[in-house]
Amino acid sequence: MTTTIEAPRTQPAAKKRTNWEKWGWIYMRASGVLLVVLIFGHLFSNLMVGDGVHAIDFAFVGGKLSSPFWKVWDLLMLWLALIHGANGMRTIVNDYVSKPGVAKALKVALFLAAALLILLGTLVVFTFDPCPAGADPSLVASFCTAK
Repeated sequence: MTTTIEAPRTQPAAKKRTNWEKWGWIYMRASGVLLVVLIFGHLFSNLMVGDGVHAIDFAFVGGKLSSPFWKVWDLLMLWLALIHGANGMRTIVNDYVSKPGVAKALKVALFLAAALLILLGTLVVFTFDPCPAGADPSLVASFCTAK
């Protein structure tokens, strides 16, 4: 009796599927490196430049969030950090939760929490008014005109 083993590449190719775990792994490395740059830049600009931590007040934040550069900087930091953290928690759920129903519920909760925080944080960055009407002039940014 002769047994013939077919060459491994003669079988029909399986459908190509996206390897989400691989892309999640790559995202974690890339976002981690970018977050280090963003966070240390944020800390340096807030704590080391000017009067340091003593200068941080409503006017300081208003001045930063009136600049498109700092809006993009803070938005990138927000999005990358929340997605990075949610993806890390998803990995922990995959590693330690054995019941599929519980794992799915936790992942849905993680997704919803991250999506809600991203939405709210983005709204704050884009709708923040550094010159609110009726505010004490000594508390608002120096570029605000009296209303």
